[in-house]
Amino acid sequence: MASRSAPLPLDVTHLRAAGVSLVLDLTGGTLPRVLHWGADLGTLGPEELGSLRLAGAPQPIGFSVDGPVEVSVLPEQSAGWLGTPGLVGNRGGRDFSTAFAVREAALTGPAEGSRSPGGGGGATVTVLARDEAAALDLELVIELTASGLVRQRATVANRGSSPFTVDAVNLTLPVPAEAVELLDFTGHHLRERSPQRTAFTQGLRMRENRTGRTGYDSAYLLAAGTADFGNRSGEVWAVHTAWSGNHRTFAERTFHSVSLLGSGELMLSGEVVLEPGESYASPWQYGSYGRHGLDEVSARFHRWLRSRPHHPSTPRPVTLNTWEAVYFDHDLDRLRALADAAAAVGAERFVLDDGWFGSRRDDRRALGDWYVSDEVWPDGLGPLTGHVTGLGMQFGLWVEPEMVNEDSDLARAHPDWVMAAGDRLPGAARHQQVLDLARPEAFAYILGRLDELLEAYPIAYLKWDHNRDLVDAGHRPTGRAGVHGQTRAVYRLMDELRRRHPGVEIESCSSGGGRVDLEILQRTDRVWVSDCIDALERQTIQRWTNALIPLELMGTHVGSDVAHTTGRRHPVDFRAGTALFGHFGIEWDLTAAAPEELARLAQWVDLYKELRGLLHTGVRVHADHPDPAHRLHGVVAEDGSDAVYALVATASSAMYPAGAIRLPGLDADAVYRVRPQAPGDLPDGNAHHWGVRLPWWTPEGVRLPGRVLAAAGLQAPVLHPERLVLLRATRV
Repeated sequence: MASRSAPLPLDVTHLRAAGVSLVLDLTGGTLPRVLHWGADLGTLGPEELGSLRLAGAPQPIGFSVDGPVEVSVLPEQSAGWLGTPGLVGNRGGRDFSTAFAVREAALTGPAEGSRSPGGGGGATVTVLARDEAAALDLELVIELTASGLVRQRATVANRGSSPFTVDAVNLTLPVPAEAVELLDFTGHHLRERSPQRTAFTQGLRMRENRTGRTGYDSAYLLAAGTADFGNRSGEVWAVHTAWSGNHRTFAERTFHSVSLLGSGELMLSGEVVLEPGESYASPWQYGSYGRHGLDEVSARFHRWLRSRPHHPSTPRPVTLNTWEAVYFDHDLDRLRALADAAAAVGAERFVLDDGWFGSRRDDRRALGDWYVSDEVWPDGLGPLTGHVTGLGMQFGLWVEPEMVNEDSDLARAHPDWVMAAGDRLPGAARHQQVLDLARPEAFAYILGRLDELLEAYPIAYLKWDHNRDLVDAGHRPTGRAGVHGQTRAVYRLMDELRRRHPGVEIESCSSGGGRVDLEILQRTDRVWVSDCIDALERQTIQRWTNALIPLELMGTHVGSDVAHTTGRRHPVDFRAGTALFGHFGIEWDLTAAAPEELARLAQWVDLYKELRGLLHTGVRVHADHPDPAHRLHGVVAEDGSDAVYALVATASSAMYPAGAIRLPGLDADAVYRVRPQAPGDLPDGNAHHWGVRLPWWTPEGVRLPGRVLAAAGLQAPVLHPERLVLLRATRV
């Protein structure tokens, strides 16, 4: 469908897509205000849009300014707003408060669209504004995508004759008073994206991340919703800050009866100073609305990601990573044997992890020395890559380009390439420092080394790690704060490598799941969800990672029977059934596994290959199950023809036997055959061992309409804690 761009009169503009309306008020020549973001309002004419503006106008009661306080997507104090400002900055102490006037606005959208496009291909409003007194220009881009996501960003340009310091650019989206509860995320290494709920009360709830990467403790997704909103119930509005460096995400409710969700980059003092003619572009802010709960919020993100031209389109290969199998103990014969075992169970990609370069025999040395180790690999990596590709598998390699050990040839040759706040070297973390990629010589060195490796070997995949926070991260010799510059440089590095090697995939790994956001995913093909492969922990970590990104972008591996990070022991069915819902892989020394374990693993690999077309294109669903010891989640094909569900027992249930399970997301009018799905078809519980069977738990299963399965459900089998079973629902 062709697009067009047309000037917009400065009045009320209505964008519609996928059941969402975004109504922008451009009257008065001031920055755009959002009159409505939420459920589709239907086709509205100019008179009705004007009435909507009139009906929602705030009552002018207060003391900041006479008249109503209208809050734009970039809130300004000059409009009477005394909450969190949109633009924070100054020109030598002056121009701290802006009053932007809109100069022009334009709509870009489908060729047959109108200013009230009816849910087709989405549309974009671009607004150009200027503050003559402050000598600043502003460009706002506000988009409603075809999936119903709102995206917006701001670009500030210095038109003055002296520098202008930018301290913050915060974009906001309003939510109604019905949004009384907040959901965001916290966590730490091995427990990423742990949900937490709070009341949406008066005042400011600010989540700031200063780790220099997306971070374990970032808000990730900040959702506001009606009371007790769930997976399939309640209205929900959510925002995500697409930035891989320091950032803030906030919820604010004020005495002006205004409730906002906002976000922006968190800048260190003096980090962004615009010289005359320079500009700063904020991160994209994404907003998603769900009329019926969190699953709808997530589906909009997933559909948008899948619509990108560069979204992975080939089947996601079964990936074996060597880390938990060999660690730093690299030996050609051992790794060949591991590759043989991987190929035998059906693996399609073999990734050599840390320890292949320089003097890297442990984690204390050689980061930055990206040359194949003569000590371990006297003939280079060719003997291993040849063996792997000869088995029909892709070859992948681990790198950590942004870091350097002090004990490395690179650090000894170029100590000034290490980020530092002046002459003081930051404290080491994991024996590492940060390499200043905003420094042209350091950037060129890393680009050259990675480029040469990709030219020399048949590398189809880079596991790109990032194993420490950025502390005292300044550009030397000045010591000027450098997280912003480092983040932009990493983006440029990935972009250039992708340009030179368009067939190479990149995984974002950062001490596990420390760098997961929509901007890094513009350059990478999946994220490593967590270093914790304990299947019980992964049930929660994967569920909430999936709140933002679809399964095909999530690295989910089967570990050994005893979890490396927790010491828990789980049977292969629970481990593999957990890893099934993602980009399936293996993190396990298969050469030490028992034959029966390998045979069972091969069955799960076969199932993944059978289902990955469904898993990686379908709609993710999560039941609001009343029993906290059980979870029911699944994937339903876009056309409703097929579905697979997992019933997971995370603990002992107070209900014995278990109650009914309802299957969400199916076509209400269609009839489905529901049956156990092998190899996840063996309920591991006392009833099963006593020979007591559920009447419907047979290969034939039962046939019921989708509305019955959603409303009445099916009797669940009794499971031991930390076990799961799979169900398949196929339209008859």
